[in-house]
Amino acid sequence: MAMPSVPELLIILAIVVLLFGAKKIPDLAKGLGSGIKNFKKAVKDDEEDEANTQNVANKEVENKQNIKESVDIKEEEKAKKA
Repeated sequence: MAMPSVPELLIILAIVVLLFGAKKIPDLAKGLGSGIKNFKKAVKDDEEDEANTQNVANKEVENKQNIKESVDIKEEEKAKKA
């Protein structure tokens, strides 16, 4: 899909001015900007949460492996004593 050219953008801008009025355009732009900012923040927070969840899962797997190794070592020691 091609980007609109300059004349097309000017026509769109003129229609927006006619629909909303020149006084409301800054408010609309401000609202749009804050919406984009909030969206980016939410995406960043979600990525951080996902990374934290993955770290916790990796630590749990590592702990399970350490416990299994400890149990295996104790079983080997018992087998040697018997």
